[in-house]
Order: sequence, then C-alpha cells, then structure tokens
Amino acid sequence: MFRQLEGVESVEKKNEWWEWTKALLIAAGLATVIRVFFFSPIIVDGRSMMPTLENGERMIMNKISYQVGEPDYFDIVVFHATEEKDYIKRVIGLPGDHIEYKEDVLYINGEAYEEPYLEPYKEELNGFQLTEDFTLEDIIGQSTVPEGQVFVLGDNRQVSQDSRMIGTVPMDEIVGKTSLVFWPISQIRNAD
Repeated sequence: MFRQLEGVESVEKKNEWWEWTKALLIAAGLATVIRVFFFSPIIVDGRSMMPTLENGERMIMNKISYQVGEPDYFDIVVFHATEEKDYIKRVIGLPGDHIEYKEDVLYINGEAYEEPYLEPYKEELNGFQLTEDFTLEDIIGQSTVPEGQVFVLGDNRQVSQDSRMIGTVPMDEIVGKTSLVFWPISQIRNAD
C-alpha cells in the first residue's frame, strides 16, 4: 500500500511537470507571435529625433497600426532605410502633398502648420532656423509626394538623415508606428 501511494505521487509530479512545461511553451509561443506580428521593443539610436526622443530610450512599436490603417501627419514611424538599418522619423507629408519649408515654418499644400514638438529646439537656437528652407521639388524633383510614399523628417533637423537626403519612403517599408517610451522608467511617456 505504501508503494502505491509513492507511485501515485510520482505520477502526479510528472503530470504537474508536464502541465508547467505546456504552460511555458504556450506562453513562449504567444510572446513570439505578439512580438513578431503585433508589438516589438525598439531602441532609439542617435540624435535625429531629439528633443522628442533621446538616444538610448526604449519604445514599443505597434506593427499592426498600418496593416489596418494609413500613416497620418506627424506620426512617429519606424521604417527600413537600408537592408541593415531601420530609421525612426516623423511623417510630414502624405501621398499627393506639396511640402515646403520657409523661414522655419512648415507648409503642407500651401497651409502653414505648427510643430509644437520642435519648440524646445527653436528656443535653444535663439532666432536661428532649425529647418533650412526647401521645397519638395528641390528634394525629389517632383511637386507632390508620390502615391504609396510618405515624406519624413527627424525632429533634430540639423543632424537628421531623412527624406531630404534619402527621398520619400515607400509605405511598404514602414515597419510600424511608435510613441510609447518605456525606458528609462523615469522617462515613461507618450512621445507624440
């Protein structure tokens, strides 16, 4: 009788071990699916989005936002700039838009737009221009952003490698949208 109880405990421990293993495998599978298809952590690399985003900050990227919708003005997006490197920039122009900067003011289709996220830098520059004057024609040789593409700029306009250098970005190169900074903990915020 003692041996039967001992055997029952052994079977129960084996079942418990198997249940824990299944639970861990399911959790790992779900985490992988969520990371690959829905959300992914990213690290800001460089100064091109300062003062909005600092070098080394960690963010959550939403990968499904543009599978069900389209980019919008001033979204912060991550896109494949090269085969090896992804960039994080702000959407300034959508397909069909005419973009122009004149005296540090953004004009989209002839209408002036405020960019409050740039104010900290503009104050530091003490009257100097943050964004040099340009028109879309100067940059890409066309009067409007081509269909299926967006025009992007980094917030730190004086050092950013963006559409002024690399041209417009095809929408199918956009990996996702991001705005939530989660690290460092003292800087948790929505960066939009």
